[in-house]
Amino acid sequence: MRRAAPAPEALDATDRAILNALQEGFPLSHRPFEEAGRALGIGEDDLIARIRNLREEGAITRFGPFFDVEAMGGAFCLCAMEVPQDRFDAVVTLVNAHPEVAHNYERAHRLNMWFVLATDRPEAIERIARAIETETGLKVLRFPKLREFFIGFRVKA
Repeated sequence: MRRAAPAPEALDATDRAILNALQEGFPLSHRPFEEAGRALGIGEDDLIARIRNLREEGAITRFGPFFDVEAMGGAFCLCAMEVPQDRFDAVVTLVNAHPEVAHNYERAHRLNMWFVLATDRPEAIERIARAIETETGLKVLRFPKLREFFIGFRVKA
């Protein structure tokens, strides 16, 4: 599943600056990594390598745009499952085979698998959740978003 993220002290000042800066936006230009690197005082290749390393080390899980699915007519839904440990890997494979599944995490809890469904139409949430239930024989608990909160994440420099 996921390995533990590195301790915050394992990140150097440049990594911290990258994490903080790139959450505020990314240049839309012919050479966005060059432009972003310049603002951070590093070169394009160094920025790309550092982002790759942050992903490989688990400090970030993805690097890419965040689309407001609901504004485009789609939907999000947080889901949880209680998966027997001896079936966990097989269930992960079945669940993650759906392109609508994102952010699948194992938790040390009775509900040990949590993931997000992101669909192009709200009614597709129910269809995909039911398909996962049929494929796995396990109940998918659905926690639809009632209210949206935006929180900022910053690491100390």
